[in-house]
Amino acid sequence: MSKNIISMRHIIKRYFIGKPNELQILNGIDLDVQENEFLAIVGQSGSGKSTLMNMIGALDRPTEGTYFLNGRDISRMNDVQLSTIRNREIGFVFQNFHLIPRMSALKNVEMPLLYAGMPRRERLRRANELLEIVDMADRGSHQPNELSGGQKQRVAIARAMANHPSLLLADEPTGALDTKTGRMIMDLFHQLHQQEGTTIILITHSPELAQECDRIVTISDGSIISDTGVTADAVH
Repeated sequence: MSKNIISMRHIIKRYFIGKPNELQILNGIDLDVQENEFLAIVGQSGSGKSTLMNMIGALDRPTEGTYFLNGRDISRMNDVQLSTIRNREIGFVFQNFHLIPRMSALKNVEMPLLYAGMPRRERLRRANELLEIVDMADRGSHQPNELSGGQKQRVAIARAMANHPSLLLADEPTGALDTKTGRMIMDLFHQLHQQEGTTIILITHSPELAQECDRIVTISDGSIISDTGVTADAVH
């Protein structure tokens, strides 16, 4: 039986609290995500999906509400604890890759393992294994400026998977890529989901990409307005 890895209750996010220009971005979000789901969060620009992603990724804290990740209360953690959670539990893939410019592809993939304190030999073995998985084994010595957009994103995905995260969070991962390269990246996510059993949350404004996921959560004006799909129907 699948277990919830994410359980959010009444997540509210406000900025400029107590000031005349106080702004409420999230309006009481309830969200459960099960192990091994492939979920899309869809919304227009300004819908609150990026703020929600920051909450899920432990990059920001809610003003009100609770967020449990793998049974631990993220909403009450301090900055050091959140940093550890981000490194060990969550893999991030961003639209603009966020690779370290003067480091090789292999070194970029090694970075999370270094922060996790893994010995050098183990680190190299794992980083090479990951480059193999994303079909970039022959590009390990190349720096980011020697790689195409699709190759950079493959390296970024390998880095995101480094510490066997329970959650892969992909924010518009094909946004900076052409259609054909974007297709290859989506195929890679499907492969990771099926073969590695990775739980993936895809943040996108594209209905076409969202349709490839098992479940689609649509957010508008800081509220979830629909939650559809095979898994969602089974849960609800």
